Amino acid sequence: MRLTLASGSPRRRELLAQIGVVPDAIIPADIDETPLGGELPRAYAARLAAEKSAAVAAEGLVLAADTVVAVGRRILGKPSDMAEAEQFLRLLSGRRHKVITAVGLRAEGQYWHREVETAVKLKVLSHTEIAAYLASGEWQGKAGGYAIQGIGGAFVPWINGSYTNVVGLPLTETMNLLQGAGYVVPLDGEAV
Repeated sequence: MRLTLASGSPRRRELLAQIGVVPDAIIPADIDETPLGGELPRAYAARLAAEKSAAVAAEGLVLAADTVVAVGRRILGKPSDMAEAEQFLRLLSGRRHKVITAVGLRAEGQYWHREVETAVKLKVLSHTEIAAYLASGEWQGKAGGYAIQGIGGAFVPWINGSYTNVVGLPLTETMNLLQGAGYVVPLDGEAV
């Protein structure tokens, strides 16, 4: 069965490879990711995953995902510049927040989806730590302006839930969706 990943994220490809899944094609979805007025974080992530899967014309299965960081009802997407990344890090410093990833799988008129939520706490960040992190550039392209799988992991003393969700693709739920749609997940590192 053919699998297309509707994402250009190298992290999602790496996570899929951990369970032996290598997409047959990678076609990043080109959609408007602007939140709708009053849209809540979970609904926003779910809508974007659905829109991404629908935007990619491919045969077989189309896998899409969207990850958002939320502080209460506020959605922290990918920072547009260093100033916004700094604003996000200052907001998250010393606080718990949610990381929500919606995963959508489309095939021949059917659509399956899951939303996964993980609670994360960042330590209180000093001005020096924030400045050094911003200088690293790791914040670029990352929801909330940090990457748990990189340098940003040093700022995370506690999570409750799926680690792979925080990275960008909850593997358990993704594997279950793929298997439910009839895709063979090898788990042994061999490509399908």
